[in-house]
Amino acid sequence: MPPSLCSSCEAVCSSPYEFIYLRKLVSGYQDLVSAGVRSRNQRAALYRGKGQRWQTGDSLEGAAEGFVLEGLERSIESYKSEKKRYEGEFARLAKKHPPIRLLKSIPGIDDINAVKIVAYVVDPRRFKKIGHFLSYCGLVKLERSSGGKVYQRRASRYCRTLKTLFKMSVFSVIAQDKQNPLQDYYQFLLHEKGLADHDARSAVARRIATLAYGVLKSTQKFNPERIKPTAID
Repeated sequence: MPPSLCSSCEAVCSSPYEFIYLRKLVSGYQDLVSAGVRSRNQRAALYRGKGQRWQTGDSLEGAAEGFVLEGLERSIESYKSEKKRYEGEFARLAKKHPPIRLLKSIPGIDDINAVKIVAYVVDPRRFKKIGHFLSYCGLVKLERSSGGKVYQRRASRYCRTLKTLFKMSVFSVIAQDKQNPLQDYYQFLLHEKGLADHDARSAVARRIATLAYGVLKSTQKFNPERIKPTAID
């Protein structure tokens, strides 16, 4: 039986058992997705070797290719089934536990992303400032300056899972049919500030991470009505 999470965001995980459960769940899901991607890539490579592109229901000529393909198809079907099982658990956690549910109020954060954030942040109070959290997420670089000049800039040790999560969540924000303030912010950066697309996306990723940090510390859901595009720095 999975352990229950704390009902307050003052400490996202109130016991080592809860923390370990979430970490193992996320780790197992990421391993599963990696295996699924590998199997699908192997299937595509088989078809390319025969000068074909894979399409549902297609078969391959050759005994060896057919044998390997049959095994890959079974692996892919098993992957799809397991992925649904994991997604069901993520959805259950999102409904049951406040920290995960609060994070879902932020555009671009779904059940899976919310669970990942909780699993890796553990307790937002361990980051004294937002800059420390953004550094942990790999979204800012450390700088050393003297006399107003920066003479060293380097990337900090960061959590690759969170960096990927926040970077990819931007694409979800941009693609949403329903207008949201982060989408407006992205357009504002492009058309009013004249930023390049990759710089605008990086700024939105930092904003999503900032909102996640604020939601966990304040225990309040994200309120889009309080934010205007030009007011977001």
